[in-house]
Amino acid sequence: MSDLRALFSSNDPVGDREAFTNRQAQWAAAATAIEEHLRHLAAPAFDVEDLEAPRNNVITFFGVGGIGKSTLLRKLEASLAEAERRPQQWGAPAWAGEKILPIRIDLARSRTATGSVFENVVLTVRLALAATVGRPLPSFDLALRRYWDAQHPGEPLEEYVRRTGLAGRFGQLLPQQMQAAVSEAIGALQLPGLVGAAAGQVTTALVKALRERRDRVRALAGCARTAALLEADPDLEALSFYPHLLAWEISRLPAKKQVMPVILLDTFEDTEDRHRDTERLLQRLVWLMPNCLFIISGRNRLRWADDALQGQLDYTGPHAWPGLAPQGGLAAGAAGAGGARQHLIGDFSPQDCDTYLAGRLTHDDGQPLIGPEIRTVITQRSHGLPLHLDLAVTRFLEIRRTGRTPAPADFDHTFPALIARTLSDLSADERHVLRSASLLDAFDLDLATRAAGLTHQAAARRLTERPMVTEDPYAIWPYHLHGAIRTALRATDAHTEDGWTPADWHRAADRALDALGRQWQDAHTRVPGRTLLVACLRQGLRLARDHRLDDLAWLTDAAFAYTNDSVWEPLAPPTAAPATGENPVDTPADALAEVLTAIARRQHEHRARTAERLTAVLETGLLPGELTELALYYRAKADKDLGRTDEALTGMRDVADAGGRLAPRARRGMANLARICGDFPSALAAVPSLGWEGRHHRVLAHIHFPHGDIDRATTAFEAARTEAEEHDAPGERAIAQTLLALVTAFADPVHADDELALAHQLLDQLDQRATVLYARVAALVRDAGTDRDIPHRATVLRTEATTAGLPWILPLLETALAFHHAVRDAHDDLTTTLDRLRETTANGDFAYYVNIAAAMGDLPQPTGTAVQWLHSETTVRARWRALVTARQHCLHA
Repeated sequence: MSDLRALFSSNDPVGDREAFTNRQAQWAAAATAIEEHLRHLAAPAFDVEDLEAPRNNVITFFGVGGIGKSTLLRKLEASLAEAERRPQQWGAPAWAGEKILPIRIDLARSRTATGSVFENVVLTVRLALAATVGRPLPSFDLALRRYWDAQHPGEPLEEYVRRTGLAGRFGQLLPQQMQAAVSEAIGALQLPGLVGAAAGQVTTALVKALRERRDRVRALAGCARTAALLEADPDLEALSFYPHLLAWEISRLPAKKQVMPVILLDTFEDTEDRHRDTERLLQRLVWLMPNCLFIISGRNRLRWADDALQGQLDYTGPHAWPGLAPQGGLAAGAAGAGGARQHLIGDFSPQDCDTYLAGRLTHDDGQPLIGPEIRTVITQRSHGLPLHLDLAVTRFLEIRRTGRTPAPADFDHTFPALIARTLSDLSADERHVLRSASLLDAFDLDLATRAAGLTHQAAARRLTERPMVTEDPYAIWPYHLHGAIRTALRATDAHTEDGWTPADWHRAADRALDALGRQWQDAHTRVPGRTLLVACLRQGLRLARDHRLDDLAWLTDAAFAYTNDSVWEPLAPPTAAPATGENPVDTPADALAEVLTAIARRQHEHRARTAERLTAVLETGLLPGELTELALYYRAKADKDLGRTDEALTGMRDVADAGGRLAPRARRGMANLARICGDFPSALAAVPSLGWEGRHHRVLAHIHFPHGDIDRATTAFEAARTEAEEHDAPGERAIAQTLLALVTAFADPVHADDELALAHQLLDQLDQRATVLYARVAALVRDAGTDRDIPHRATVLRTEATTAGLPWILPLLETALAFHHAVRDAHDDLTTTLDRLRETTANGDFAYYVNIAAAMGDLPQPTGTAVQWLHSETTVRARWRALVTARQHCLHA
């Protein structure tokens, strides 16, 4: 197809052609349908006059406006008409030798032509047959002639065809053939006196002859229903039944004239109206011509197989249209659930987009006019929508015509025309729901309805039937708006007649945020609570941030629910990189998103970075009181991990003194800090006040473990795991299980194997870097005394812990290595390990591990450590030494 706009865009020669991507799947679907239909027509049981048999003579291609449906039908028409015009990658069809007659009808153009859409469709089909068959089709032609004389008195058919341009150079053939049909009928009637009479007189005589069963007349017009059709008033209703005569005439063509029409009805959505009047006529045409294959394209799937349309259309239900009935158990209203003969036209792949753009405009030498950088930007912004590509090509030509060289930045935007095309066939309520749904990454009927502020779901349900909405029935929210449409709608809506103002968008964002909160709080869903929480947080944080919503509403409760367990799924959506010196956090939603991101990302960032990010957010002053405590608490945890004991204690004390919902956890942090400093009595005294929220069993186990009291530590960790299971806290369960494996590994390496296997099973589903390091230390302890490369594994672990900003694990790691050397009686290696351990604990934190390591090797008690044990130093030393000798006996048994 030539593009004059390209030709006249500048003084430079520009080549242009209609670029086309492969669409092989659609060609395969159409070719298969044609092949199956040919076999159906050849079957002995096929009867063109059978009005009760189910119909499978329809295949549909549906999709959003601009997806390439019309281009596809034009290419199908050309490929069926002339083999050399078929894209090479499509391959040859299986019906070689069969006469296929493609007839493409653009229903949008038919609507603008004089006369009814249906009348123009019927005329177009008959005109195409006139050019191909080259002979009258008497039964149909007589009926059509009678209709024409009654409905268009004084207007010759040839003049109408010429004026409307329905059939080009073949326009004169049909009137000639219709006149020949009249003459043939007069001859069969043997009534020369009727020559020159009106068609009405001829048909009256023909009907009488048919009623009298005259053989010559029945041979001419022997369809069983011819007489009844010729007797009916020649109005539009009667015309809609005449295709039955046309199908009968096609079926009795001589062998040399045999043809199978493939009728391609484009822009079928233009036939949809409130009462489905035009659609009813067209469906009747399809039903009454079972020997023709119809390929229909439109924005929506055909609903003819839906029982709900009974009474609006003549033939409905899955029995009537088995190929159109929904497949695979999906809801009948679901986009894409159109049946085996209904095909959703998908987006172009990035490769297809680039190929299309490279071939759309070229230099004289065939090289692409649009450079690769611009093609990349256009492809990214298009989301694979062909209409976006065409609009970008037009913009390229417009910029070039001004004398300026187009640049990639010129195409980093959306097009108002895209929205105009999208909204053109939606009702007011559907447009309202569409805009509201565009705020959401995904939605269901309830979410879209609430976001729109409506009280009924009908508009949302109708919208989900549109191909601009795709469905994943297994997702939390099954519906997704097409990316290009969603982006364009939110960027260029002001250019539409009923476009929303910024205030409208803000109110809709408020409604959408509230709807998400209700879904999470009600939690009447098949989705697990944690999964729904994270999904609601992701959408809610983006909504609140992008639309600068000051009231964080339910997001505060959700943030605490998210941090209550140590799972750490990624949360905050990506943001554009701020300009130099610009603060990316300038709203409460920004601040909350940054806090939660910093907390989750600490599993992948150095703890110093975590502390920096949380400090920066706290300094903005944007966080409400409770959320300030959240940031303070996790900064204190980061300080603890970094060995900043004083800063950590200050932060924990501030949170505990505030008395908020994090106070029990802050008190736990203070108890852990007391333990880290070797003040075990203070740590133990805090345990009764902690409860489940303060993880009292785990704190107690951490106190028993340094004392070498493995049995009590094991019991406490088991209690912590059980309590976590009761509270459905998989993160805490994994931590307790891993620590249980660690303490078990000192006393019973065989049993530790089972405990570690369960720990890894639980951790595989989570994102807990520090706990994984605990598990690897436990594996070292389990293997202590063996030749399983313990020193090298410890070196690797030491490097990873340092890189991650987790120095607190190093004393435990060195103690595990000391256990290994003590079991092997490797005194020099043990001495070296003790030196590293003293260096690691020089600030006083975890200094008791030096005492423990010395006890393992039966070395003198270290001096300079001020550990406040719960039991005597002698008892603690004896327990740790006993674990070493027990391992030695186990290895030598």
